[in-house]
Amino acid sequence: MAPEITVLAALVLAVVGYMVGSVKIINQGNEALVERLGRFHRKLTPGLNFIVPGLDKVVWEDTTREQVLDIPPQEAITKDNIALGVDAVVYWRILELPQTYYAVEDIEKALADLVTTTLRSDIGLMELEETYSSRGRLNQRLLYQLDEATAPWGVKVLRVEVQNITIPERVRESLELERASQSKKRAAIAEAEGKKRAAIEEAQGTVESIRLISDALKEQTNPQAVLQYLVAQKYMETNYRLGQSNNAKILFMDPKAMTEGMAELMSPGHEPPNGGSQPPSGEPSNR
Repeated sequence: MAPEITVLAALVLAVVGYMVGSVKIINQGNEALVERLGRFHRKLTPGLNFIVPGLDKVVWEDTTREQVLDIPPQEAITKDNIALGVDAVVYWRILELPQTYYAVEDIEKALADLVTTTLRSDIGLMELEETYSSRGRLNQRLLYQLDEATAPWGVKVLRVEVQNITIPERVRESLELERASQSKKRAAIAEAEGKKRAAIEEAQGTVESIRLISDALKEQTNPQAVLQYLVAQKYMETNYRLGQSNNAKILFMDPKAMTEGMAELMSPGHEPPNGGSQPPSGEPSNR
């Protein structure tokens, strides 16, 4: 009985070992590849799977969920010969595990190299200002090119995001000086335009004022007196403003000429514009 029990136990152990070896459990979100005698046989899906021990071999198991590939900073040269440091992040997932396994040896390394090459190539087609202002367009171009290039690998590139674009310090300082110069130039142009518009408006106001005065003088019986009154009034306003100013003032004028001029303006023969008439020649005026 002892030899029979030994043989039976050996058979039981063999069957148990066969069953254990033939069972393969794949977790949710993963898939596995099975080769039979060195050739691709089938793909194992999540759940309980059976293989033939000795004939079948699980050669690779990987996730089919979305993965993140962080590309470290890479040096790229723009169209206007500015060296930049650029890093990106790529979101991708495996669609066809057999295709990914047999088409490329190391999928993550292949993706990283492809992203780096494509990123440098696209940056080389853009000027420095475009890399900042057109980052969304750059992301779209990278996504399109990477998705097209990785299709034979059974991989889907979902999103590409350029994270940081770093420029050398000397270039940054030069750009800041250039922006400051452009800001000053725009401010000077705006100020000149403002002065120009103010001068035009002032000239238009002067013309309108002259027209109104001219129209008013046509209605006066003694327009010469009106003009003399306006000149005297303007003279007094100017003197008043000079006296109110806190700044030092030096006026080079002939006091005698000033006195005679004002006396002539204020002489009895020059009345303020009240519609009155000038006294006839030879008659004394009432003081």
